[in-house]
Amino acid sequence: MDLNSKSYQELLKKRPLNVQARFGNEAMGLVSGRDIIAANKEVDSIVLAANARHPLVIKAVLQAAKKKNAAVLLEIAKSEATYCGANYVNIPEYALKYSAEMGHGAVFGLHVDHYAIKSQDDVLKGVAHLNSILMNGFTSVAIDASHLADYDNFVATRSIAGWLPAELGLEVEVGEIKGAGELSTVEEALYYIGGLNSWGIFPDYLAISNGSLHGTYDPTAGQMEGIDLARTKEIADAIAPYGVAIAQHGISGTPLDKVSTFRKYGIRKGNVATLFQNVYYGIKMDSETGNAIIEDGSYVKEADRGVSTELWNEIVKEADDRGMSRKSGDYKKLNLAFCEKILAEPKPIIDRIVDEMAYWAERFITAFGAENSADALAEVMSRRPDQNAAPERKVLGSRASYTEKTAPGKGGNDGKNYDD
Repeated sequence: MDLNSKSYQELLKKRPLNVQARFGNEAMGLVSGRDIIAANKEVDSIVLAANARHPLVIKAVLQAAKKKNAAVLLEIAKSEATYCGANYVNIPEYALKYSAEMGHGAVFGLHVDHYAIKSQDDVLKGVAHLNSILMNGFTSVAIDASHLADYDNFVATRSIAGWLPAELGLEVEVGEIKGAGELSTVEEALYYIGGLNSWGIFPDYLAISNGSLHGTYDPTAGQMEGIDLARTKEIADAIAPYGVAIAQHGISGTPLDKVSTFRKYGIRKGNVATLFQNVYYGIKMDSETGNAIIEDGSYVKEADRGVSTELWNEIVKEADDRGMSRKSGDYKKLNLAFCEKILAEPKPIIDRIVDEMAYWAERFITAFGAENSADALAEVMSRRPDQNAAPERKVLGSRASYTEKTAPGKGGNDGKNYDD
């Protein structure tokens, strides 16, 4: 957006209070996740949610957002923040740096992806931790208690969500994101979303298990992209009366022609993580899916893409020393160790990394129908008197209907780790 336009200046005045408290003197277009989904619904689009495992993802996605005049989300999962150079402390700082470098005008939210809750102790620790994260400037939170059985998931989510500021975005999850296998059901989704609604908790998005997978699809191991859009649509239609849409996780490796149909199935948020990592590593990718191509049991580095060959060789050696397979999703856990070395690469290498990630971000924005969604967001914000983006929704059911006895009895973890 035009920094000097009346709509952008009004947007700045109505940013969430936590953003104004920290960045009130900056012209950075950091907005509430609530406003982003409201705009997406008005113009029938999906928001690109890019996992910023490396700071250069932030730079590239903000460039694409400004060029396409699209509102986007920059996000990092709780688990990612432990093994990436970008984290809950420095992502707002990098966002300000890169937004300022291009003269501001990009419109975006900062999203806490997959804030995992696996016990009551996690609930209590989460209150303090999320408070510090939000004061850093994050404007949306995804509570992920899907590791727990349905009733426990509902109770843990209700506990955390009831404490969060209502003016900030909220995503919740039923069913772990784990690829092919047991899918989330309409029954589970209605129990979960209906139960939250009965307590005055109004999520924007529901993440579900619909066949997607975090990371690379490895055909040599029998893994194929298999997002079940029919099941997705069933759940989306069932929860629509509650004002909730679907957040699609694990989009890396999905054909763009399929991605471009997502809006028909109630999806309003699209998460992309591994694809951007593939770009800055310079891993050979499928041109339509972004999936890493595995040859002879290994990722393939392309010399004219991503980091230098010399740095890639260091990355591979570190992976080998840690006992990682050369086609392992665990390469994501090398982000922290090599974050600064990637930033120290020569300018031509930095430029080619940023340019290619921006190219992919633009492709997703187009496939999501999100061009000019920033204007729609500014219009949404102009209709209210102040910064409070809390949605105006109604409680549709009784709390007495959502008990441990009425829970579907499904959900819960199968003993494997599906953290992003």
